[in-house]
Amino acid sequence: MVADDATPEGDASDDVDAAELLESAGFDADAGVLTERQAEVLALRERGLRQSDIADRLGTSRANVSSVEASARDNVERAKETVAFAEALSSPVRVEIPQGTDLYDAPKRVYDACDEAGVKVNQTAPDLMKTIGDRAGDAVYGREVRERLFVTVSADGRIRVR
Repeated sequence: MVADDATPEGDASDDVDAAELLESAGFDADAGVLTERQAEVLALRERGLRQSDIADRLGTSRANVSSVEASARDNVERAKETVAFAEALSSPVRVEIPQGTDLYDAPKRVYDACDEAGVKVNQTAPDLMKTIGDRAGDAVYGREVRERLFVTVSADGRIRVR
C-alpha cells in the first residue's frame, strides 16, 4: 500500500535526474544565490515530486526538505527584488506612488515623468492602471494604493512595479 503523499512505484518521477536538470538549466552554485541542495529540491519539486519522495532520495526527512525548499524560495524572491532594485537604479524614469493614492492618479504621474525623461510608454491609462495594480499585488486594493509603490520605466518602455 502506498501512503497518500508517496509516489507510486514505477511513476515517471523515478526517472527524474536532479543533477541532469541542474546541468541542463545551467545551474552554477558559485554564481547564484542558491545552494546545490536548494537548487536540487526546487528542480525536483518543479518536476512534480512530493517532498516525501525527495526526502527519500536525499536520505533526509520531509521536514528538512520543506525547510530547504522554503529557504530556496525565499532566496529566489530576494534575488528578484535585488534585480528589480538594480534595474530601478538604472531606469531613466522612477516614480513613487505614495500610500493612499487613488490608482486612477498613477498613470498621470508616470506619463509626466516619462515626458520629462523623453521615454515613451506604450500603454493607455487603463492598461497602465491594470499593470500597476496587477504587479503591485496586495499593495493595491480596488483603487487604493495601500503601500508605497515605485514604478520604473526603462528606456525601451518596460514597466516594473516594486
